[in-house]
Amino acid sequence: MYEHRSAPLLPRTQFLLRVISHVLIVVVIVGGSLIGGMIGYRVTAGMTWMDAFLNASMLLGGMGPVGNLPNDGAKLFAGLYALYAGVVFIASAGLLIAPVAHRIFHTLHLDGE
Repeated sequence: MYEHRSAPLLPRTQFLLRVISHVLIVVVIVGGSLIGGMIGYRVTAGMTWMDAFLNASMLLGGMGPVGNLPNDGAKLFAGLYALYAGVVFIASAGLLIAPVAHRIFHTLHLDGE
């Protein structure tokens, strides 16, 4: 997916397409995770769609849940979803940083030759 260290630097338009593709991947992952979290909160805690959206988005954003959970099933879901959301948060940040970091390192390597 990325060019080898001996390959020339990717042209700017291809680099921007790579960044856009990474952003789209993150949007799909985060969007799917948000929908899954909303459904989970709706089913396990009986929350309204707006409350489920708030809780799921807060966890995906790394902030934490909002409000009390009415039963043990909802608490179990919230705990598992929080662990999942932490991984999604870190992976999304990595996916967004990867093309820029690669370009910087590739440029530095080319300058050293």
